Amino acid sequence: MTSSQNSKKQELPPTAWAVLGLLSFPGERTGYELKKWADSSLRFFYWSPAISQIYAELRRLEELGYAASVRSGPEETRAKRRYAITDAGREALAGWAADTAEAGPPVLKHGLLLRIWLGHLAEPERLRAMVGEHLDRTRGELAAVREAMEHAGGVPEWSFPTLALRWSERQHLAELELAEALLTDLDGLERNRQHPGRQADGDAPTPG
Repeated sequence: MTSSQNSKKQELPPTAWAVLGLLSFPGERTGYELKKWADSSLRFFYWSPAISQIYAELRRLEELGYAASVRSGPEETRAKRRYAITDAGREALAGWAADTAEAGPPVLKHGLLLRIWLGHLAEPERLRAMVGEHLDRTRGELAAVREAMEHAGGVPEWSFPTLALRWSERQHLAELELAEALLTDLDGLERNRQHPGRQADGDAPTPG
């Protein structure tokens, strides 16, 4: 690997490694197929990049020699470009995956909780409705996770993706439990407002 390639390797974002990871499983895939697979696997525990991001990363990976592509022949109605990981790509990906120092902490950006945090500006019933909508959405996601697990079950090459999906199943179950507890907390807060025991001084809840 040239010094220029090594420099680019160090600058690769996690999305590039995720796309390369999708290519590390047997078979060649189009960008569209990679997007579909990301939507049915990666999004449950990481995120699913946009199709434009996938193609941008595929171009970058080809420049580095980590991926290679071939165009379909005239026998197909629409020409397609299929991508596969190279030996250099597999070696680089294995090195990145084994480097736990780069994993970093999980990032939580919970849109619902941001609105709960601003609940003093909203009607109590609207807050409860938002939590209810979140519960419905989470139940739908949980069903999708379980469908993906069923699809991956019994395929030896997908044993580790199945473990990630199983973790996601537990995470969604925990999210349902947390949301139900949040509804209980909102009810308790509303009762306290209707029957206040003491008046707060209005200071922000910060330490010190």
